[in-house]
Amino acid sequence: MSNAEFRRPPIWGIKPGPLLTVPAAFVILIATAIPALQLLRFSFNHYDAATMMRSGLTLENYVGFFSSPYYMGVLWATIKMAAVCTFFALLIGFPLAYSLVKTRNSIKSLLLIALIFPMLIGGVVRAVGWVVILGNAGFANSVLMTFGLIDQPIRLLYTPLAVVLGLTSFVLPYMVVTLQSVLEGIDLTLEEAARNLGASSLVTFFRIVLPIAAPGIAAGSMLCFILCMNGYVTPVLLGGTKLTMMAPAVYGQISKVSNWPFGAALALILMIVTLVLAISSNWLIHRKYSKTMTS
Repeated sequence: MSNAEFRRPPIWGIKPGPLLTVPAAFVILIATAIPALQLLRFSFNHYDAATMMRSGLTLENYVGFFSSPYYMGVLWATIKMAAVCTFFALLIGFPLAYSLVKTRNSIKSLLLIALIFPMLIGGVVRAVGWVVILGNAGFANSVLMTFGLIDQPIRLLYTPLAVVLGLTSFVLPYMVVTLQSVLEGIDLTLEEAARNLGASSLVTFFRIVLPIAAPGIAAGSMLCFILCMNGYVTPVLLGGTKLTMMAPAVYGQISKVSNWPFGAALALILMIVTLVLAISSNWLIHRKYSKTMTS
C-alpha cells in the first residue's frame, strides 16, 4: 500500500494537523485572553476607596497615567532597562551559543546542563544570590578591598547596575538556548567556503553567520525583552527604592493601594507597549535579514 492510503481523512472537512493546535489555543485563550479582557474592563471603572472600584466607562485612569511625569518616567525606565539587559544578553549569549555549537566532544552535554540549570532555579533564589554578591559585606566588595582597589565598601546593591546584572543573568540562558538551536542548523561548510575564497573571519561572521542567525537573534531578543519588561522580583530585591519598574508599580497599585482600575490600566499599558516594541524589533531584524540574504 502507498503512504496515501494510510493518511487519515479530514474530520468535518478539517485536516487533522490544525486540530492538534486546538487544545493549546484553548489553554492560551483561558489563561491569557480572558484575564486580559477582564483587565480591560476594569481599567474603565472608577476608583472608590471604600469598595476599590465602581463600575463605569471612563478614561480617567489612562489620562492619569499619560499626564503623570512619574508614571511616564517609570515606563521609560522600564523600556531602557529591558533594552539594555537584552543587548547585554545578546552580546554575551551569542559567543556562548556559537562556541557551544562549535563544541563537538562529550563536554558539550555538560555545558548544556550547566546552561539550563539556572533556569530550574527560582527568580527569588537567584536575586538573593546577587544580594549576597553585591552587598556591602558581599563577595564583590570583599574582592575589591582584598586587592586594594577600594578602601571601603562601595554601594553596588539597590542600584540600576544591580538590576542590570540580575535581569541579564536571568534572561541569558533563554538567549543562549534560542540562539544555539538556530546556529545548530548552519552548515559549517559555508564558513569554510567563504574563507577559502579569501574572506577573513570577521567578514565571514558578518556576511555569513550573522544573517543566517538573524531569526534566532530576533526570537531570543524578543523573548528576553518581554521577560525584562515584566520583571518583578529582580527590580524589587536588587533595585529597592532607587529604581521603580512597571511590574512593581502594577503590584503596588493593586495590592497596596487597592486601586484596581488604575492597576488594570497600568497592566494593559505594560502589555501593549511590550508587545508593540517586541514585534517591531522582530520585524526590523527580519526585514534587515531578508535584505541581506537577497543582496
